[in-house]
Amino acid sequence: MTTRPTITRFAPSPTGFIHVGNLRTALMNWMIARKSGGTFILRLDDTDQERSKQEYADGLMEDLEWLGLTWDRVEKQSLRIERYREAAEELKAAGRFYECFESPTDLDLKRKKLLNMHKPPVYDRASMHLSDAEKDALRETNPGYWRFKLDLERIEWPDGILGPVSIDACSVSDPVLIRADGQVLYTFASSVDDIDMGVTFIVRGADHVTNTATQIQIMRAMGGTAPDFAHHSLLTGPQGEALSKRLGTLSLRDLRAQGVEPLALLSLMARLGSSKPIEMAGSHQELMDGFDIGSFGAAPTKFDKEDLFPLTRSYVQGLPFDAVAERIAALGVPEELREGFWRVAKENITVLNDLEGWWTLFRDGAEPLIDDEDREFIAQAVGMLPEMPFGPDTWKDWTTAVKEATGRKGKGLFMPLRKALTGQAHGPEMAEVMPLLQVIRAKG
Repeated sequence: MTTRPTITRFAPSPTGFIHVGNLRTALMNWMIARKSGGTFILRLDDTDQERSKQEYADGLMEDLEWLGLTWDRVEKQSLRIERYREAAEELKAAGRFYECFESPTDLDLKRKKLLNMHKPPVYDRASMHLSDAEKDALRETNPGYWRFKLDLERIEWPDGILGPVSIDACSVSDPVLIRADGQVLYTFASSVDDIDMGVTFIVRGADHVTNTATQIQIMRAMGGTAPDFAHHSLLTGPQGEALSKRLGTLSLRDLRAQGVEPLALLSLMARLGSSKPIEMAGSHQELMDGFDIGSFGAAPTKFDKEDLFPLTRSYVQGLPFDAVAERIAALGVPEELREGFWRVAKENITVLNDLEGWWTLFRDGAEPLIDDEDREFIAQAVGMLPEMPFGPDTWKDWTTAVKEATGRKGKGLFMPLRKALTGQAHGPEMAEVMPLLQVIRAKG
């Protein structure tokens, strides 16, 4: 780690909604910045004007705010195009950018030829040997694009997760940094930004390791100091299958719609893939206090959406009434019943969205669940119910009377009554349920 003031960044492309893979990167960078009292930059990689949409930019900021991952400032790469052109001209003048003209078909043929010869499919720098006249002729029919000329040496850095990393630049093609249409590509724009913005630490996925090697050389060629890097493992599905960012159920907004609580999601993502146990954190500060980038491993990490729900249940069931009072009022629960409703319902829900189902049951009554052998018993018992509203002693007084009248006891007494009144074989204590019931449909 450097002694520079810590500056991290999260640099998503606003071409879709943020998903769990993005979140892992955002959270790690956010925690490093916040834990050190540093700066966290939200940087929108929006140079692809065709695919970048404002609705996605707005959506990802909304999702981060929902999670409480606040940023210190927002940067947009689309507003820095002139800066990239300026940096490109400097690197051209230094002999580090060179123009190329091969088509994708040409490059594919070269790649296949090298592979057939059992050689690494590295670009052969043929365009560097073209004369000015040859370049002029090619430009008339085939606009050129620009590659960065790598120094053919080993590129090394101490990775915060992977440990010492060493990549031979001879095994990597000179990266294309500016397309023929003039669009600046991620590898270059990100390098310019990281230098200009003083970024000191970058956490990102292991699929960026080769990018990191080339970006270290680009930054040095610009006269900058490369940040410290850490590359976290990639997420897989619960069976080890690849996770696709197109799986809508893994977007943060869809998880939110399913009732996943922000702190539950953060608690999982802050420990997933590390040597530390996954536990429900009580606050963002607790998340940060328990975060250690060195505790994460390099192996692919399994993510199962279902793991979010036990954590959400733990969080929800620990909420005080004041935290849910407004939500319960919005369901239409009468004021005098609200605290009792929360006391009864909270132990029987996984997500707060489940409250609506419980109030519907109490308000409208449940479809009675009555076994054939219990029909006469239920009819007799229901006929013995006192007038509504029921009180805290109604269940005890009623079942005592029914027991004396029918001779039933134990499970044979209580279970049929529960099923008749709630339509369920399990649930909250019936003594607490009775005062909440507004309708008894078993009365027929």
